Amino acid sequence: MQTLPKSRLLRFVEEAFQLAKRAVARYSSKFSKQRYTLHQHIVLLCLKVRKNTTYRTLLDELIEMPRIRNSINLTELPAPSTLCKAFDRLDMAVWRVLLDLSVSLLPTNGVAGIDASGFDRSHASKHYTKRAKLTIQQLKVTLLVDSKVNAVLDLHVTTTRKHDSQIAPSLIKRNAEAIDILLGDKGYDDQKIRRLARQHEIRPLIKHREFTSLHKAWNERLDADLYGQRSQSETVNSALKRKYGPFVRSRRWWKQFRELALACVVQNLDRTL
Repeated sequence: MQTLPKSRLLRFVEEAFQLAKRAVARYSSKFSKQRYTLHQHIVLLCLKVRKNTTYRTLLDELIEMPRIRNSINLTELPAPSTLCKAFDRLDMAVWRVLLDLSVSLLPTNGVAGIDASGFDRSHASKHYTKRAKLTIQQLKVTLLVDSKVNAVLDLHVTTTRKHDSQIAPSLIKRNAEAIDILLGDKGYDDQKIRRLARQHEIRPLIKHREFTSLHKAWNERLDADLYGQRSQSETVNSALKRKYGPFVRSRRWWKQFRELALACVVQNLDRTL
């Protein structure tokens, strides 16, 4: 009988499994029951997001997916609550490492666009948001996106009203080695950002707010073709919100940060296939 080719889903699972092996240890601690590995937990969480389904439905479908189970050495299925608790235990730092590793699989070109968008957080606990006096109804998500392959290089999430110019410096410092040219709209028009970028040998291509004719002249001199690639970051923001927005629904608002990071990892892995 002819061997069936690998499906995109199987290749996605294999890539996620290899990534998890590079990112974390096999077990969370020496006191672990060692029934399931952290690698298996991470792959199943990625698979849940990619299929946009629930824990229970995913595990039900895995019963009929022997090739998927074999690829991650899963001999028995965990309970839905096991996966839910596994996600709670995995820190944001783990997802950041996975995000960095997923970017390394893609042929990026060093031209990165930065842009922010809002994600609805209406699922957050009403009791907590009232007690903590959190009145903002959206998470502000800033993405740093490679213009060649639309890979998410990094993200910043906040529930505050931080201005774009206050968020950009941390993203620049964390990703200085991966960026040659930084593209940004007028929201990032700040001389401190330009100086910081140049200190890290990054060319800032950021539009000026037009208060004088000199600012208009500077904007006219920008490389239009290169600056036009900034729209890719808006495209990725829109696609992420449309495809994975419903997944960002934890009642604990701080867990929504991790959910967004996981969605970015899944999006990058999808682009490797």
